Amino acid sequence: MTSHLKPFAFPKRLPAAPPVGAAQASSRSDIIPLSYGTPSSDAFPYAELQAASAAAILHEGRDALQYAGAGGPGRVQQWIAERAALRSIQAAPQQILVTYGSQQAIDYAARALLEPGDHVWVEAPTYFGAVSTFRAAEAVITSFPIDAQGIQVERVEAALVEASRQGTPLPKLLYCMPNFHNPGGISLSPERRERLAQLAYEYNFFILEDDAYAELVYEGQHLPAIYSFGPERVVYLSSFSKIIAPGIRLGWAIGSAEVIRNMNSFFQGSKASVFSQEIVAQLFEHLSFPEHLQRLIERYKSSRNVMVDALREQFGNEVQFQVPAGGFFIWLAFPEDVRTSEFVQDAAGRGVSFLPGSQFFVEPEGGHYARLSFSYCNEEDIRLGIARFAEAYRSYKNRTV
Repeated sequence: MTSHLKPFAFPKRLPAAPPVGAAQASSRSDIIPLSYGTPSSDAFPYAELQAASAAAILHEGRDALQYAGAGGPGRVQQWIAERAALRSIQAAPQQILVTYGSQQAIDYAARALLEPGDHVWVEAPTYFGAVSTFRAAEAVITSFPIDAQGIQVERVEAALVEASRQGTPLPKLLYCMPNFHNPGGISLSPERRERLAQLAYEYNFFILEDDAYAELVYEGQHLPAIYSFGPERVVYLSSFSKIIAPGIRLGWAIGSAEVIRNMNSFFQGSKASVFSQEIVAQLFEHLSFPEHLQRLIERYKSSRNVMVDALREQFGNEVQFQVPAGGFFIWLAFPEDVRTSEFVQDAAGRGVSFLPGSQFFVEPEGGHYARLSFSYCNEEDIRLGIARFAEAYRSYKNRTV
């Protein structure tokens, strides 16, 4: 029968290239994966999760394994609301939607807010998973550069003024990572947060505030969320992936009751893994979250420092980077004539992986950047990985002289 199959027209919105990211990275055991933007497996609270899983079955199993679940989802919502208050967010239960990771929250927000052909504005660089989602939504994507203070809001404002003057399309959505940006590692200044929210009201667009790394603060204090300056025009996203474990597959969105109701409609009457929510609810009864978070911060801060020292030792002043005050990433800037994608394979052959900067841009740019993650590997592997990375760069440089 296969010889009689006719060509099938799959949707054009399907990605033209396979997804990029840690889940798709090489499984070779001999490679040090500095490309992995994932938590350390050693940082998961195994004993507490084992106890929480058992308690979810023993005490709540009859209800927790049903469609609606037991009391876990309500307790998880309460925990989310309490933590959000640290970022000056006030949210009622009907304003919180728990999702299968924050990636689903991005997808549901795009479905709820965008029509095909609508315009989405993003940072340059930005998270490629979000770009893929917006492309699948058939949006028109425009990017704006970041600097040490985050997205350059003055350039966003100038573009809004010009589009309004010329009668060209305004954005329906602006996607932004305000804390410990992936891949940039920087944070949006409080002044820019407030101005961005003001612009959302003035020009009637939504901001999708992706705050996956908010808890992992190594220096300084929590900054107020963009949401706190514009709750009617911001959808705030975060996740348990970086603070508990990504396999839990739970994230959340906070927004106006109307937006959350519209996003929730895509669940078709169900909820995101009510059993996983029950486990997380039980976990917070077995785990001192402040102590657990402090352990995570100490672990990742130490790994960051090791990577910073190794980069300075191997490269000196030949590369530029800002030491991130939180999160998982260091964003390296090589001289502008360097193309990091041209030594990715050589680096892999030497036993280390990284992501070239061009993968984080909507436009064909960013070729002299590279993203390194210090979160997944142990400190010995970080030092060795940076040495191998430097060897690959020096070999590339010798070839191109």
